[in-house]
Parts: sequence; structure tokens; C-alpha cells
Amino acid sequence: MKTQSKFISGTYPSTDVTFLLKIVTLEAIDNASKEAAIQSGLRHYSEMISFESVPEAGYMAIFYEAMSVGAARMGREVAALARSISNQMNGPITLASLVRAGVPLGVLLKRALSRMGKDVQHFGISVIRDRGIDSNAMRHIIERRPIEGLLFVDGWTGKGAIATELERSFHSFSAQPPKLVVLSDPCGRAWLAASGEDWLIPSGILGSTVSGLISRSILNEEVTGPEDFHGTVRWDHLMSHDISAVFVDSVWTHAVTALDRNIDLAQWTINDRSSHQRRSRQAINRIAAEFAVENTNRIKPGIAEATRAILRRMPQIVLLSSGEDAELAALRHLIREKNVQFQVVPKKIQPYRAITLIRKV
Repeated sequence: MKTQSKFISGTYPSTDVTFLLKIVTLEAIDNASKEAAIQSGLRHYSEMISFESVPEAGYMAIFYEAMSVGAARMGREVAALARSISNQMNGPITLASLVRAGVPLGVLLKRALSRMGKDVQHFGISVIRDRGIDSNAMRHIIERRPIEGLLFVDGWTGKGAIATELERSFHSFSAQPPKLVVLSDPCGRAWLAASGEDWLIPSGILGSTVSGLISRSILNEEVTGPEDFHGTVRWDHLMSHDISAVFVDSVWTHAVTALDRNIDLAQWTINDRSSHQRRSRQAINRIAAEFAVENTNRIKPGIAEATRAILRRMPQIVLLSSGEDAELAALRHLIREKNVQFQVVPKKIQPYRAITLIRKV
């Protein structure tokens, strides 16, 4: 394998993460054209990228409120996850965060495990639905670190599509199943989770400005070759709006407090997983049946996924568990701003608090 000549850490300190990604230049495409290309089968979503705009002031006010409320919980859960990982893993630990959503959690877990005296390294790698894990990035990692200590990190699970992709493609590297660590696992697919609750993880409602100023990963033969890592666009125009380090530093203060208090270990049992798998599957099936959805890739469940779908895709309708829930404020803001149809259906979408259905074009 050809070694990449330059490793990047985005806007994080180099001690926090090494992104195994190739910086590329790719012309941005508007959301409507991208949606048509995806649904027609002309292009895979990973071949295209939409321009990421500056988050407007009203939306950022909602984010900062979410951060002020959610940073303490996220810090406690980071500490609980780190203590559980430390308790279960012997030898060197390698965190492979799935870009972009896994990166803030991965940075915090790396700091926590280092503070606990563990031999830990943290990489950011690409996993793409229908395309698999970046095999060059995987080889880079396992040539340097024992695969037995490898943990994949994501912020949350939606309906489990990326978890399925990870399981499928990891078989090329190990006979053992991959170990996925998340904050929130409403679909019950993680090896370790802090909870199964669909809650407002603050970093889930922003894009590159809370993830090191990198785009989601790109796999397009025009800019990535067979020996390259998957690609990413660096959104330098957002530099003055970047809060990636500010966010993790804010959460980190709460994580340190929880570590010092020896917070209880996170536990995610077989019963937890099976219960959430069943409820998630029922919710997805209900929505698919009601809206005659043949391709469940159009269903984006969970607060974070529902929010990102409005920002990056062409939404048909948003289903909410409540019209007043403060944790859905960002979604309601986007619904008003973009004039998106919505329904409040408290029981229909459980265990999720929000689901966005992508428009069929």
C-alpha cells in the first residue's frame, strides 16, 4: 500500500486525532441535483458533495443552548464509556472514529483513556454505505496497532445502516465482529453505548464546524485512486466559524469531573440491544408502510440524522414525537426556515424522537 504523504488533524490538535483521509477538491453540487442523481442510480452519494454554508445566527443560538444543556451529560457519558472500555480491553487500544459524526466522541475518549494511563491512539476513518470501510486506512492501522484493541467510534446509531456496513466489510480483516462504541444506540447495534435514548447530542446538529472543518468522506475515482485513503474536502471558508476544539474542550471539563468521581461504568447488555433492535425495526416498518417507502434509505431516524437530512437532502416530511420538546428546537427551526411539512406523532416513531423522510424524486 502506498503511504499517504501527509496526515491531517483538521482543526484539532495533532495529539487528539489523525485523519486517514486525502484532501481533495471537488465541485459542489446543489441538493436537488444530488438527490436526483442518488435516487436515479446515476451516482452514489459518496461521489458528490454539497456546499456547506455558514450556520445562521438563529441556528447557532439553538446549538449553544443545546451545548450548555448537553455538555454535562455528554461529559458524564464519555467518562462512563472510557471506564468501561478500560475495564474490558487489555493491551493497546486504538480508536477508529467514523468521520464525521464519531470524531468529537473519539477525541474525548482518547483524552479520557490517555488520562487513565492507557496506550491509546485515535484515527478518523471513512465508512461509506454500500461501499464499505476504507481498506487502505484499515491496513494503515493494523500494520501499526494490534487489531484486538481496535474500537470503532460513532456518535450515535440511526437505523443501523452504517453498523451493518461496518460488520460486512470488517470480515475482510478479522473473523471477530467489529466493536462499535457510541453515545446513543436507539437501534441496538453497538457493542457499547452509554444509553439507547435518542437525545440531543449537541455535535449531532452541526457539520464540519464541530468536526474539524472536514466534509463527509468522498469516494470518487476522479479524485481518489486505488492506493489513496477516501477523500474529504476541507471547508476553509468556515474557519472563522469553527468551534471544533471549543466544543470538545467544553465537554472535556465535565468528563474530567466524572472520571475523578469514578462514575459508574457504561453497560450495554444483550437485552438492551435486542429490545432496541425490535422497537427500531417496528418504527421503521410502520413509517415505510404508511408512506409507501420501498427504499428505507429514505428514512432518517433520530434527532441527529433527521436534522442532517434537512440540511443536506430534500426532505418530504419530518415526524416529531412532540411539538414542544426543547431537544427538538433545532429541527423545528429548520422546519420553519425551509418550510418543510411535519407531523407530531408521539407513539408512532418510538424509540426515536424525530424521523425525516427524504422526498422521492
